[in-house]
Amino acid sequence: MLKKLLTFFLAAYTALAFAAVDANKATSAELTEVKGIGPATATRIIDARKQGPFKNWDDLIARVKGIAPTSAGKLSEGGLTVNGQTFKPSANQSATKAKATTPDPAQAKPAQTTGKKPEKM
Repeated sequence: MLKKLLTFFLAAYTALAFAAVDANKATSAELTEVKGIGPATATRIIDARKQGPFKNWDDLIARVKGIAPTSAGKLSEGGLTVNGQTFKPSANQSATKAKATTPDPAQAKPAQTTGKKPEKM
């Protein structure tokens, strides 16, 4: 019986810890509970929201300074939503990210040696 009770409270705590925080409805305190959002970012979100609710993640990214597609993905993983939706990068954002992370072979540097002379055979 004790195990079941403990399991129930642990499950309830976990559900509350990962509860979604909607950018259009959350208070400053609720926003700062999301990992990656500090007081300054929470203030920028609330100030941008005064112009009108965010339509989607792209709208939030465009209107809130400091939130880019990469950080939006991390904030979404931390529990932030926009109109109940988690962040899904658009095809354009995915292509930009892939292009930025793919190294250009023409710019590759040659491997450095340790400064030792090659051994003679």
